[in-house]
Amino acid sequence: MYEADDKMISLIADNYNILQSLGRFGINLGFGDKTVREVCEEQNVDTYTFLAVVNFSINGHKDLDENERISIPTLIHYLKASHEYYLDFQLPFIRKELVEALDENDNLARLILRLYDEYAHEIRVHMKYEEKMVFPYVDALLNNQATDDYDIETFSKHHGQTDHKVRELKNIIIKYLPSDGLHNNQLTATLYDIYNNEEWLAHHASVEEEIFIPAIRRLERKTKQNDVSVKISKMISQSNNNEMLSDREKDVIISLVQGMSNKEIADHLCISINTVITHRRNIARKLQIHSPAGLTIYAIVNNLVDISSVKL
Repeated sequence: MYEADDKMISLIADNYNILQSLGRFGINLGFGDKTVREVCEEQNVDTYTFLAVVNFSINGHKDLDENERISIPTLIHYLKASHEYYLDFQLPFIRKELVEALDENDNLARLILRLYDEYAHEIRVHMKYEEKMVFPYVDALLNNQATDDYDIETFSKHHGQTDHKVRELKNIIIKYLPSDGLHNNQLTATLYDIYNNEEWLAHHASVEEEIFIPAIRRLERKTKQNDVSVKISKMISQSNNNEMLSDREKDVIISLVQGMSNKEIADHLCISINTVITHRRNIARKLQIHSPAGLTIYAIVNNLVDISSVKL
């Protein structure tokens, strides 16, 4: 497992595939003998997140605490850059290789190109969905602006690899496509690139499954906890509004949180049901609390009732 004090050039010497990760994180070459930490800090990349992706890529290592320490903005940058590289460079590059290696007048060659275009379209749709729905949702989460109409579990349930067409494509090239020596060399080189990129795409999906999605689940839980804390803090701050409530309104609140109905409150306080309803309306207006659960929390934090007397 690589650590922050290892030299960056040693990582590349051990596994040249890390070169691809450098570009996705926005790390430029020319870093000499500097350590991973030094390179990342100089180029504004979170060191821990970089190492988490690199160590997972090389040997499948995952830190049990990594979801807590992952820099989500850094990870989002990595995923977006990966999409850009794959969609704008790699997919068009392989198609160009196929066109050069195939006879455009051959029916089988046209089938291969059609299969490849269908495969590329599926990948593009999948990645564009992430860019349109998932990444903006995460940005909203980070800014405490997310709504309840989407969550990372929705993405996770529909997150799968679209690789059946590329498998069919490879099999046709290997089994059935006749060619002369020159075209055979071109096809072999193209096939090698297809295999490499299929492996890269599987790795990309694994990073999303094993690092990105768990990190966002944790962010969602933290955001929900913060929301609850904020609501309780608002209720506590309303303790200064006690003087706004009349003694009778406080009596109504106490009766409500003890589980009494409007009629039972009216009988208990020797007032009419209409008066109870008026008190409840005034309480809601003054405190801006409109649910029994909210009134219960208000009553407890303002010492109107003891928690043991509350009907849950």
